[in-house]
Amino acid sequence: MTNATRAGQLILVRHGETEWSANGRHTGRTDLPLTPRGKAHAVALAPLLADLLGGRPPALVLTSPLRRAADTAELADLTAEPEPALYEVDYGAYEGLTTPEIRVDTPGWTVWTGDLPDGETLSQVAERVDHVLARVRPLLAGGDVVLVAHGHVLRILAARWLGLPPSEGRLLALGTATVSVLGTEHETSVLVRWNLPNPAAATTPTQKERA
Repeated sequence: MTNATRAGQLILVRHGETEWSANGRHTGRTDLPLTPRGKAHAVALAPLLADLLGGRPPALVLTSPLRRAADTAELADLTAEPEPALYEVDYGAYEGLTTPEIRVDTPGWTVWTGDLPDGETLSQVAERVDHVLARVRPLLAGGDVVLVAHGHVLRILAARWLGLPPSEGRLLALGTATVSVLGTEHETSVLVRWNLPNPAAATTPTQKERA
């Protein structure tokens, strides 16, 4: 595809699989490495991203400083700048727990509707991703921007791009090592593509992706 004549787009990359993401455990600031499957999927992102970029270098690549995101960027052949505002949601006391485990004591809990004891609120996450969006929006006039980060923070960022409350990220399921594209249509912020499957997914064992 060619993007020589269109406005720049915001390309979102969720990091590859970790042991905790494979098991559905909430992984905020715990700095886990990629699994072998996660590394293979990160490598497979390179040609997909090259196609989306249409042969042009990105205007900017930002990554969460956590190793699972930074390593995904490197393996996908991206030269990225760390951006602390792209850290995953701080889950506080729920770090490392699954949703079913949390619901033993808090029935019906979700990250979108419930509290995160000793962690962040969705509004606090929205505030930091709003700063990221304010930084990158002017750069889109000159090319694409790539953000490599985590499931929940990217879902909240996409909701904010669309002018929605952060809780509406609940509608945007996002698998590991997937790519999504945000853009504009007649000056309106839109969702161009979402949760594009990883090119290697068909050749490696599959498992349910849970944020």
